[in-house]
Amino acid sequence: MAAILIDGAAIAQQVYSQLKQRVQRLAARGVRPGLAAIVVGEDPASRIYLRNKVQACNEVGLHSEVHPYASDCGEREVLDRLQGLNADPRIHGILVQLPLPPHLDLERVQQAVAVHKDVDGFNWTNLGAMTAGHTLFAPCTPLGIMTMLDQTGVAIEGKQAVIIGRSTIVSKPLALLLIARSATVTICNSRTPDVRVYTRHADILVVAAGKPGLIDGTMIKPGATVIDVGINRLPGGKVVGDVDFESASRVASRITPVPGGVGRLTVAMLIANTVTAAERSCSAV
Repeated sequence: MAAILIDGAAIAQQVYSQLKQRVQRLAARGVRPGLAAIVVGEDPASRIYLRNKVQACNEVGLHSEVHPYASDCGEREVLDRLQGLNADPRIHGILVQLPLPPHLDLERVQQAVAVHKDVDGFNWTNLGAMTAGHTLFAPCTPLGIMTMLDQTGVAIEGKQAVIIGRSTIVSKPLALLLIARSATVTICNSRTPDVRVYTRHADILVVAAGKPGLIDGTMIKPGATVIDVGINRLPGGKVVGDVDFESASRVASRITPVPGGVGRLTVAMLIANTVTAAERSCSAV
């Protein structure tokens, strides 16, 4: 039996419907959530992602701003803009669109975003809070994955979860979210010998390695839920994930497509975090 497709677009629309109600309640208090984005350079993929985020803001009713910079701009210029946005009461969430040009210090720029406006969840304070079980803002892709699992009725408690990849953006924070829900979590990386030893025991398999076709159906436990975070463009232009979809979908019980899967929820969670930040700003008054 073919796996059930986890439709990221459909789940994102459910999230947006709920967010619209929260935005309306904020409007009654005279508050409109605001999201500001800083983008440096002309990376085509970044421009597409940013356009999707702006469209999502418009759909839900958020104020959005885009602050573009040339690829050769100075770091001080970006940091000064961030300082201004940190102090702007109209802005509740700030994101720095990745990648940044190599001459900019990624950590310095990311850590310049105020903790209470760090809707990407990359500030070290936010990441540290997760380890203690006091999440302020979870990074958007891990949060989107958890939403997918919940919305499709995937059991987490007591299950074996295996994550392929060790990034701070996806894998590590996702592991913390799964642990908080009482899953047993294993993280594999490029140095893991015979990764199939682990993947074949996974009830929930999340692949975020950036290598097309890394996981095929022979490496998956029958009936597992497979979440493919990878986005890879092949020489012919086709976009694929890290999982060989055709073979994996014959073994898994549920699977995400690429495109149309995790990416849609990543954007939705960015909007959700911004609305949450606006709600907290009201509570702080």
